[in-house]
Amino acid sequence: MYCDRPLKEYLNDLAAKLPAPGGGSAAALTAALGASLVSMVVNFTLGKPKYAAFQDMLKTTLEKSENLRTEFLRLVDLDVQAYSSKNTRDALNIPLMVARLCFEGIKLCPPLIKAGNINLISDVAVAAGLLEAAFASASFNVAINLKSLGDKKLTRKIEKELKQKEKIIKKTRIATEVKVGKIIRG
Repeated sequence: MYCDRPLKEYLNDLAAKLPAPGGGSAAALTAALGASLVSMVVNFTLGKPKYAAFQDMLKTTLEKSENLRTEFLRLVDLDVQAYSSKNTRDALNIPLMVARLCFEGIKLCPPLIKAGNINLISDVAVAAGLLEAAFASASFNVAINLKSLGDKKLTRKIEKELKQKEKIIKKTRIATEVKVGKIIRG
């Protein structure tokens, strides 16, 4: 279980000539980083008088981001286990869960542009970028596992779902970056 071991150990194993960890668990770790940044922004905002009107929303956001972070970390290890067991269905389902959760996670970013601590505004854009990258990475793992599974009906269904989510994620990330960029550059 990598979640309880040093990050350096995970990265060493990721770089090594080992079957796992691989891209699926790396996608989950990337997503966990994005969710962690959302939590950080909220933690630096809660209790600040300037953001008093947003406290309830921020508490809800923090609960969601922390739940996502916990789940993404769990998926880091589950992906390693699924790949190691050579269970194609699990190897498909884990990155699919990562992609679906990234879709939920990126929705937390745009409200933080206004409601989050202005000193951490760049971290909101970084979180959105990481969540989009994790989504794209997980989607590649879904695609390769769908190919191995050979179920055309399931493949069409999942590809349609991910294509729709990809458009929304990309649009959300771009809008977040544009708004954050305007704030940073004045």
